[in-house]
Amino acid sequence: MKNVYGMEPGEVFWAASDIGWVVGHSYIVYAPLMYRCATVLYEGKPVRTPDASAFWRVVEEHKVTALFSAPTAFRAIKKEDPKAEGFKKYDTSSLKRLFLAGERLDAATYGWLKEKTGLPVLDHWWQTETGWAIACNPIGIEHLETKAGSSTVPTPGFDVRILNMEGEECAPNESGAVVIKLPLPPGCLSTIWQNTERYKQGYLSEYEGYYLSGDGGYIDEDGYLFIMGRTDDVINVAGHRLSTGEMEEIVAAHPAVAECAVFGVNDALKGQNPMAMIVLKDGFTGSHQEVQQQLVQSVRNQIGAIACLKNIMCVERLPKTRSGKILRKNLRQLIDGEELQIPSTIDDPSIFAELSEQLAEK
Repeated sequence: MKNVYGMEPGEVFWAASDIGWVVGHSYIVYAPLMYRCATVLYEGKPVRTPDASAFWRVVEEHKVTALFSAPTAFRAIKKEDPKAEGFKKYDTSSLKRLFLAGERLDAATYGWLKEKTGLPVLDHWWQTETGWAIACNPIGIEHLETKAGSSTVPTPGFDVRILNMEGEECAPNESGAVVIKLPLPPGCLSTIWQNTERYKQGYLSEYEGYYLSGDGGYIDEDGYLFIMGRTDDVINVAGHRLSTGEMEEIVAAHPAVAECAVFGVNDALKGQNPMAMIVLKDGFTGSHQEVQQQLVQSVRNQIGAIACLKNIMCVERLPKTRSGKILRKNLRQLIDGEELQIPSTIDDPSIFAELSEQLAEK
């Protein structure tokens, strides 16, 4: 509470998060109360409750010292109140700093917050598995200069390295797998409940002597860490990590679906959103729209409302390697308008021209 968040006993800390996620129980309940801070428990959106100044109203009412939320919350506020009129409306003089985590803090949101609030905007990176910040601006020790897109430097206790596929350390500014050299500091997971073998396989087996974070990124010449995104099939929707693989299983289970691919695409508000491309079974004569509606509802029912799989596209076929692996990364690149990095193992490269035509029509 002191070294990462700069808090002192008696001050008011507000983690505007869901109580069920790690930020919720750790930084709404345990940490502030153990450190003798007042804590704010807030239920509601940052906008339309009743307006985009809800956060600033709470800050004034409870004399909040530090506010911690996900970038999505501030993107929503920016969308509804681009000139930050709500911030000017309330007395926010108690507020000393803003903390953001849970997903990548884009430069536009970072710049808007700094300009409109005049407060330090502090990005930090950590995981459910670690329980506290792996990288931060340790303002209780030393307030470092911030860089847009960076969660600043590894927190004391975490020996963060960037490794390439061969397990060698990457040069400054060279992207690779973000890992933590063992041992992990106190507070981190020591196993998975009743499944130590899964813990070893999932976190400790990829690079011997290192914890695998599952995130990719780089460290610059000043030692600043930049997290660029997940390296597996987990996407980040408004600060919540969701498995596209889990969604894909639900979509594939529909009786009309022959095959499918679910992948994350960029979203200006939520960071990422899931999208599905589906191939319907031969001879299916029902309504495509009805199938799509059923799939949306199935994902919502089985995973939850945050898993908003609303963008579903019916296609004739999916791009695959000759061995039958669906090229999800290329589908994401196509939707996001990135340069296609098509592997030499692709079965038929002409499929991307077909899909581009369909997307243009859509």
